Amino acid sequence: MIVLGLTGSIGMGKSTTAAMFAELGVPVNDADAVVHALYRADAVAPIEAAFPGSTKDGEVDRAELSRQLAANPSLFKTLEAIVHPLVREKEREFLAHHRAADAPLVLLDIPLLYETKGQDRVDAVAVVTCDAEIQRERVMKRPGMTAEKVALILSRQVPDAEKRAKADYVIDTGHGFDSARAQVAAIVRTLIQQKGS
Repeated sequence: MIVLGLTGSIGMGKSTTAAMFAELGVPVNDADAVVHALYRADAVAPIEAAFPGSTKDGEVDRAELSRQLAANPSLFKTLEAIVHPLVREKEREFLAHHRAADAPLVLLDIPLLYETKGQDRVDAVAVVTCDAEIQRERVMKRPGMTAEKVALILSRQVPDAEKRAKADYVIDTGHGFDSARAQVAAIVRTLIQQKGS
């Protein structure tokens, strides 16, 4: 089974691209979706203990947690120490399940892939990119997004140029969905052929 890691900075179109892999029948493990689920389950108690007042009605209050992190960015390390091992455990379960099902190819959608040394856990990496202008336009359309928030998020991410330089595959989403879909299909074909050879 080939394990492909997918990553990309905020606003590059990574989630849309991951959905394109899923449309082609590639099982996708979405790290963000896993975190969302953990924020309603296993991560609630340890996060409340580390960030008092950050949970409400049995789940993590993302707005309050974001506020505490913005006030003290050094606490990101504390949060990551709680969340990353739980995410990794879910990832292992996903891989074991699809390995047993004899899937030829799976996708790990990991926003902070390079930042967390995730490239060591995959066979190849695809980076989603687009022009900086398009990225800025997309990000600023998000609800509640401010220039300050964007700066904080980007400060924690490996720069796009560095990601592209390290990647095995680069998917440019700046030329529309059809172009991105064709790039995704070509990567899937290449990897499935590799698996077969």
